[in-house]
Amino acid sequence: MNLQTKIPLKPQQPKIDYDANLVLLGSCFAENIGEKFSYFKYKSLINPFGILFHPKAIETFLWMATQQEKYTETDLFFHNEQWHCFDAHSRLSNSDQKIVLNALNEGLEKTYKNIQSATHISITLGTAWVYRLQALDMIVANCHKVSQKEFSKEILSVDEISQCLHNCIGLIRSLNPDVQILFTVSPVRHHKDGFIENNQSKSHLITAIHEVIGVDQNSTYFPSYEIMMDELRDYRFYKEDMIHPSSLAIDYIWERFKQTWISENALTIMDQVNDIQNGMAHRPFNPNSEQHNAFLQKLEQKKQQIQQQYSFIKF
Repeated sequence: MNLQTKIPLKPQQPKIDYDANLVLLGSCFAENIGEKFSYFKYKSLINPFGILFHPKAIETFLWMATQQEKYTETDLFFHNEQWHCFDAHSRLSNSDQKIVLNALNEGLEKTYKNIQSATHISITLGTAWVYRLQALDMIVANCHKVSQKEFSKEILSVDEISQCLHNCIGLIRSLNPDVQILFTVSPVRHHKDGFIENNQSKSHLITAIHEVIGVDQNSTYFPSYEIMMDELRDYRFYKEDMIHPSSLAIDYIWERFKQTWISENALTIMDQVNDIQNGMAHRPFNPNSEQHNAFLQKLEQKKQQIQQQYSFIKF
């Protein structure tokens, strides 16, 4: 892809090797990149509470996880025939209260363990706009389609976001002092806030992140938002809603990420994993032929070879 404008990216250290332990938190773009890591069979934990759009939601989640807190029945509410938690995405909601509680507390436990062993933690911020539940004076992660009149909408200031991110770093480092923390801003525009308001929101997030990484040597920034806005200035890089990045855009940003963050050794292993994944996706014309049986045997040998090196890989 020949693009005239390219943001210079400085290779990062320490790079992500294939035996890295990754935790990815935040907006839907965290899940887009997380899916790439999952495809290549990295050890990764991706948004155990579902998509968390703003920094306050991520801070609350990290506090609950690192302090080994637990959710109880009083933290849930029943609405539209399902149980919900204001701290989590609706994907954890369920008609069975116990299922919701188990999902929440299992997510906290997994996060606690994964933060302790993580080599890299990625936090993707989506918006600085938040909704405050007026009855409890509490900023929520998700409104769960509760009536809009129950909430007040406000934008977090740069100082509030900076303090929130410092708190997140402190909570993470209380369990893992040397972990590398990578911040990024989601390229998804929150058009429901308004396009002017979205730009205001993104500017607050970017300014706050740069203030924080300026005083924390083990945290850094990857410009996914800037790549989308300045390198991919064409509607072929958007889905039909003209808001979300298309698969072409996600692949492009992923390639830029690989250039700066993935080690040479890991790139070699990823090529081998991709070869196996393509082989597993292959659909033969004649599944009973000798040629296909030989192909399957060779594919199985490739799996065994890579699993001897990295026992955590499961196909």
